[in-house]
Amino acid sequence: MGRNMFGPVRGPWPDNKWRGWWGENPPYHVPVFVLTRHARESITMAGGTVFHFVTGGIEEALRRATEAAGELDIQLGGGTSTIRQYLQARLVDEMHVAIAPILLGSGEHLFDGIDLPALGYACTDRVATAGATHVVITKRG
Repeated sequence: MGRNMFGPVRGPWPDNKWRGWWGENPPYHVPVFVLTRHARESITMAGGTVFHFVTGGIEEALRRATEAAGELDIQLGGGTSTIRQYLQARLVDEMHVAIAPILLGSGEHLFDGIDLPALGYACTDRVATAGATHVVITKRG
């Protein structure tokens, strides 16, 4: 998870008061690795969520998440900048994107400037529902 997804605090942590958007029982219930440039002690929350703050970049966060997950899958929580870094490094094996028919205006564009086919990705499944079109993007080879 990117630091912006964890919270609104920018720069060095002024204190340890901010504990995420979710209250005392975040929805994750697993270890969560937050990418940041500023070190911070891990935060243990209700339901088994532990936020670990990783200052060594996406590869370190992936390594630590892989160790913590064992045989289980790892999920990227975003935001956009974080997902883009992992895609560009070809570290995403499979990605489920839900596209809703809502126009939001400005913001970060998930695939802007990324040539997914050149990176080895392909659309491998798609399902249209009343609320969204679901697309699965898979790394080939």
